Amino acid sequence: MATYLGVDLGATSVRAVVGDRAGNVVGTHRAATPRTASGAAVTEAVVDAAREACADAGVAPESVAAAGVGAVGPIDPAEGAAVAPANLPAGVGRIPLTGPLETLCATGRVFLHNDATAGAIGERFFADAPEDMVYLTLSTGIGAGAVVDGAVLSGWNGNAGEVGHVTVDPDGQRPCGCGGAGHWEAYCAGANIPDYARSLHAGEPTALPLDDDDFSTADVFAHAETDDLAARAVERIARWNAIGVATVVHVYAPQTVVVGGGVARHNADGVLEPLRERLPERVTTDVPTVRLTDHGDDAVVLGALASAITGGTGDRRN
Repeated sequence: MATYLGVDLGATSVRAVVGDRAGNVVGTHRAATPRTASGAAVTEAVVDAAREACADAGVAPESVAAAGVGAVGPIDPAEGAAVAPANLPAGVGRIPLTGPLETLCATGRVFLHNDATAGAIGERFFADAPEDMVYLTLSTGIGAGAVVDGAVLSGWNGNAGEVGHVTVDPDGQRPCGCGGAGHWEAYCAGANIPDYARSLHAGEPTALPLDDDDFSTADVFAHAETDDLAARAVERIARWNAIGVATVVHVYAPQTVVVGGGVARHNADGVLEPLRERLPERVTTDVPTVRLTDHGDDAVVLGALASAITGGTGDRRN
């Protein structure tokens, strides 16, 4: 039986799965992404995750027919690397990915995508998504993978869909991890929502633990029904999300927007329902269906597996 490897390099965790030609998973491994300014350390974590997933599947890494990787961007496909991702520690630099996996698996068939593009490939392969769709991740960062007329869009150097760095607030000073300001990700990514809520605090009483080092996005959404500051933050986040998604819709004209990532998955009512309500007033073309991914936090790693199986397309006919 031919086996295939999928790897998800995220800002929070590194995941790897091994599966068969039909996409049935037979081995898995997950580890924390190293929080270090060392690309080599992150590469080592990726290779270790791949090796451990193969061990869990009972197969030798060199027997894997192909591998797919979904990685936080930006990426450099020509060099097979992620390049200074905004949501990893400053100074991490280049993170080699395809070369080390080619060596581990003894194959030249390693396909690298940004993580949201991998998510789109997975939706196409596992969920029979329409030929015009976007996979949107609202997680530690924000990104999109687009399929237009049945073709997965990669763009110049593989970096189509870096929509988290679209400017939604041209006069805003909210800092983004990339060094810019006013970007969608600066307001609505899980890494930035707590600081955004703090910036909205005008001294009113609040149940939010603003001074706690563990103050999180989950706290903001959990208090939205009972706390004025949390409610204001969630309303503002809904506004920025609607502007961002409307931009994505006008660019790619998707029939469906599939949403994944921890911010969306853990707060679906507070994220998806406002999007559905607000999009019609912001979109001048056809308004797409907006739904949560059926694959939970497996969406990207399964997309990487589907990329390996299909040669990078997600098309079951390959």
